[in-house]
Amino acid sequence: MFFSGISDEAGKSLATQIQAHQELGWKHIELRMVDGHNITQLPASDFARTHDEIQAADLQVSCFGSAIANWARPITCDAQIDIDDLQQAIPRMHQMKTQLIRVMSYPNAKDHPLSETAWRRESIRRIKELARIAEDNGIILAHENCSGWGGLSAENGNILLGEVDSPALKVVYDTGNPVTYGQNAWEYYQAVCKDIVYVHVKDAKANPHGEEQYCLCGDGDGYVRETLQDLLINGYTGGVSIEPHLAAVIHTGQKADTEGHLYESYTAYGRRLMELVHEAKASMVR
Repeated sequence: MFFSGISDEAGKSLATQIQAHQELGWKHIELRMVDGHNITQLPASDFARTHDEIQAADLQVSCFGSAIANWARPITCDAQIDIDDLQQAIPRMHQMKTQLIRVMSYPNAKDHPLSETAWRRESIRRIKELARIAEDNGIILAHENCSGWGGLSAENGNILLGEVDSPALKVVYDTGNPVTYGQNAWEYYQAVCKDIVYVHVKDAKANPHGEEQYCLCGDGDGYVRETLQDLLINGYTGGVSIEPHLAAVIHTGQKADTEGHLYESYTAYGRRLMELVHEAKASMVR
């Protein structure tokens, strides 16, 4: 198991993101937004600079946090957008020597939504096409239990993987998302754990009013401690990547009061995660 984090939650600039990971002593970084652009959509010159700075910092990119099929791209959007995004990401992933790219599976349209049957069918069709491209290019789509048909439930996620039936489609499990979606996080984890290749660590407290109430990992209802311990017991060697959602939340537009607050909350979250993993390991040798 190794530590990583969605680095734009530490700061907007790449220099700040790198600094946070170096302060934590981590060797891995998950790239999503750099100076306001998704890593898959950065202008070529900016991507080249990003690559060089990551190399100079001696960091390994654990995953690309793409926007493919995410909360901003409903099932009725042009499917070619995501095909183009993936095809642009692939050579960049090869250059960064990372195999994983985070995807979702298309939320239903708010205006003129599809029927559940049509939504399911089109989501599976689109992900199957993207997985074929990924398989042909030696990368893995890591499907997050978040926005989209496959994120509605663990059952849907497993159906998606079964219908697509590709070694290029696996699971990035987010510990906090089940809580904010009114699901039991431990039950969700147990239902998908066999296909997990990567983990996003966030936590939240269950709120009967449906409001998102994020907190330090281990302080909420995401069963973060139990999940980490189970992963370790079962020999998990992949990444655990923080996505604090404390000072800022990308998908809601919530911004941090200051860049300093964003940075400090990120590094504090990283230290808490390391403490939880240390505790989990210690409990295994008692």
